[in-house]
Amino acid sequence: MPMPPLPIDAALPALADALAKGSSAVLVAQPGAGKTTRVPLALLDAPWRNDGRIVVLEPRRLAARAAARQMAKLLGEDVGQTVGFRVRMESKVSSKTRIEVVTEGVFTRMLQDDPELSGVAAVLFDEFHERSLDADLGLALALDARALRPDLKLLVMSATIDGARVAKLLDNAPVIDSPGRTFPVDTIYAEPDPLERLEDQVTKAVLKAMREHEGSALVFLPGQGEIIRTAERLATRLPPNTDLAPLYGQLTPAEQDAAIQPLPCRPPQDRARHLHRRNLADHRRRPHRRRFRLPPRPRL
Repeated sequence: MPMPPLPIDAALPALADALAKGSSAVLVAQPGAGKTTRVPLALLDAPWRNDGRIVVLEPRRLAARAAARQMAKLLGEDVGQTVGFRVRMESKVSSKTRIEVVTEGVFTRMLQDDPELSGVAAVLFDEFHERSLDADLGLALALDARALRPDLKLLVMSATIDGARVAKLLDNAPVIDSPGRTFPVDTIYAEPDPLERLEDQVTKAVLKAMREHEGSALVFLPGQGEIIRTAERLATRLPPNTDLAPLYGQLTPAEQDAAIQPLPCRPPQDRARHLHRRNLADHRRRPHRRRFRLPPRPRL
């Protein structure tokens, strides 16, 4: 099926050329460029892949499942066919799977079981700027695996990373830049009140924003407790056409996945609500309804 145009498309020929001529590359692509779902699919037809798998590392289970689902959708398939995923306690892969999206912890166990990564043609480190211990360890072990298998391709992808610095770790690999989508942003500060609970201050700010602006909102809070308490305060005070969707790590996979699904086009009298967080770059506005997303504060 035809794929919608994305900013990353302009960088794909240079990326394909870099991996055809060498064993590593660094892709710096701004948020909204489309790197997570477009790059693995573009590498499926690379001659060097032969019939090897492309392993894509994501920092979170939610992101791994969502990326696999979107790529499968673009191919017109179900997850577990050409594109699958493996995360803790859940796996959807088959003998047909050629793109396997995994969390960083799963990848470390893969390397422990098979230091050569047999059957793997390329490893893609997505969102590498988050710099978790598992991601750094995975890259180090992947470099060791490439010492055993010079044909193994390594690609580090990020939106906000020093590409030249990472390239040095990969034997001065080429750095490919891709622009993203940009939108005007207004920054407005609210004076904190040390005598008032954070949840009450956030509730006031959210309600004020909803009165003064249209569209959806993404609200970052320090952790699960603050998310739950803020959601409780907002639940009875938001307009009836608002979906409230909390999102944090202790929710079940089904609850997390439901939170990031696009809103259906429902009439205003439909008053069902959710509360959720976004861990993806792509989200859409839908008519007649408004959505709130309350995630934990991102790691620095």
